[in-house]
Amino acid sequence: MSARLLLVEDNAEFVENLREIFGDLGHEVRSAGTCTKARELALGWVQVALVDLRLPDGDGTTLATQLKEENPDCEVILLTGHASVESAAEAVRAGVWAYLIKPCTVPDLLATLDKAIRHVQAQQEKRELSRRAQVAEKLAAVGTLTAGLSHEIRNPLNAAGLQLSVLERRVRKLDASLQDPLLEPLTLVRDEIRRLEHILQDFLQFARPLNLTVKPLALGPLLQKVVAFISTDAERRSVSLEADLSNAGSVGGDADQLRQVFMNLLLNAFDAVAEGGRVKLSVESDGTSMEVHVDDDGPGILQEHLPRLFEPFFTTKSKGSGLGLPITHAIVSQHGGTLTAGRGPLGGARFTVNLPRATPGRR
Repeated sequence: MSARLLLVEDNAEFVENLREIFGDLGHEVRSAGTCTKARELALGWVQVALVDLRLPDGDGTTLATQLKEENPDCEVILLTGHASVESAAEAVRAGVWAYLIKPCTVPDLLATLDKAIRHVQAQQEKRELSRRAQVAEKLAAVGTLTAGLSHEIRNPLNAAGLQLSVLERRVRKLDASLQDPLLEPLTLVRDEIRRLEHILQDFLQFARPLNLTVKPLALGPLLQKVVAFISTDAERRSVSLEADLSNAGSVGGDADQLRQVFMNLLLNAFDAVAEGGRVKLSVESDGTSMEVHVDDDGPGILQEHLPRLFEPFFTTKSKGSGLGLPITHAIVSQHGGTLTAGRGPLGGARFTVNLPRATPGRR
């Protein structure tokens, strides 16, 4: 059971000893010698912090309160070589998980750490179950809404589109000097009708169960086709699109649906970067799965937005249905995979699609 640990201690030798112990257990470890650095390293990352009571630029009790305020999911273990009733009481008020006196034995420290990690992960699982229940309720609402309104919306849209075409043909029969001022508003109306049609299509796709045709699929050629298709769009936006597909193997999947997944993620990345920005598509592999990364050098995703990215109707864009990422997430989930988001190596966002490797004989 690995976790993300932050060591806040200005004794370098003690830190190195703990890093070695925790690293051997599979934990990811960061360390800081000051309160300022600890808050910087912890933000949006830490699960359990081990904090010394006395630090060069503050005290551990105050830091514990700040860490828990800025990282609600984390727990803090306070370490001190100068224990007192007052400091213990302050630690309780700060909401620390445990208060250990140095030097403490390694078994005692590991036992306390293990309990803290289990508590953090249990709380995260509880919140995730609650989030999924809320998403399920929204899905049911989308299905009901779509079933009831799809024909009511699509029929008027089709009629409006037909009449718009008739009107345009009539306008084009007029004198050339009269056409431009009349065609401009017609073009705007046509664009809005198309936008509404796309939103409706998103609703329909999201509400209806997907019919997947799953078979062994070479991921490299599929991604190459996506890159070739979307490269024109990248050039139009002056975006540098890079692709490293050398590690791509085979997965079990539906080619059409997975093509849509990677198209959606790349287009989102194009939207996120400025002119002249970078987007990179890459693949990593292990014995059981393939990971496809879509990285960009845009502003990244705000920490408070991460838990809601795949919720229906949640969007940070001025336009759109808020269903693009939820549809993408649903497709990946139906393939037995996962879609995650966070900060990437280019400094912006990273979306990672993890898909099981193809199973011989699977159809």
